[in-house]
Amino acid sequence: MKDHLLRAMDRGRNIRASVVRSTDTVETARITHQTSPTATAALGRALTAGLLLRSKLKGEGESLSLNIKGNGPVGQILVTGRNNGFIKGYVAHPEADLPPKSDGHLDVGGLVGNEGTLSVVMDLGVREPYVGKVELVSGEIGEDVAHYLLQSEQIPSAVGLGVLVDTDTSVRNAGGFIIEVLPGCDEEFLKKIEGHLGKVHSITELLEEGYGPRELLEAVLPEVEWDILEESDVYFVCECSKEKVMDSLSALHPDEIRTIIDEDHGAEVHCHFCNSSYHLDEAELEEIHRIASQG
Repeated sequence: MKDHLLRAMDRGRNIRASVVRSTDTVETARITHQTSPTATAALGRALTAGLLLRSKLKGEGESLSLNIKGNGPVGQILVTGRNNGFIKGYVAHPEADLPPKSDGHLDVGGLVGNEGTLSVVMDLGVREPYVGKVELVSGEIGEDVAHYLLQSEQIPSAVGLGVLVDTDTSVRNAGGFIIEVLPGCDEEFLKKIEGHLGKVHSITELLEEGYGPRELLEAVLPEVEWDILEESDVYFVCECSKEKVMDSLSALHPDEIRTIIDEDHGAEVHCHFCNSSYHLDEAELEEIHRIASQG
């Protein structure tokens, strides 16, 4: 089963839902960054949240970044994706880990920390990107995203994120949902929805039964009639390349590029998102210097 995202709205226009299966996406991230089990869960939840929040984008060229800076040992978590199904992300300290909690669950909140900030940047193709920032409330990421939606966008929401790490440290399953309350939501309908959501104990248990996004939505909110707004496959993809690295360096001041040429006789550029490294020799830097000098 491919990783897949679904967006829907109930036919009474009371709530909007985004649901995603992100197992392969999170597993690709784990392999790319060689994360510890708890770091895998933290990064996986952030990637899943990024995919769900990405549904706010409209144009294919628009992008969204989710930046979590907590006081826990994993450090910064950065996730960024575009409205084409591609997403990427990394953690500052992929090797960081903590013992499981007393209930046996991975201690994501302890690894991320409950002091710090969560920020969302949406580049919608206008002059200035939209930036929203809130304080962390738990470090569990799902609660923090719900807090962001309420405080920064004034949208009451329910957020469920799950990553199940297997005994061999691979990702057994991952996915999640965001249910947003729309303006003018019927109070009786909302009470019924809250009752259903209160019975949801584990996203990963539902995914373990082989549920895709449609089945997951029906299991979380039964008896609701839906209009499907969008369905799309999603992937962990980094679109970096040597050409893009050279384009980025050409934005530097020519004097800075000349210093690199004269002192280092080359450059090594590392991409944190996919762990790729690009070597630029003197001739390539001279070409970048020529382009930068032309303005």
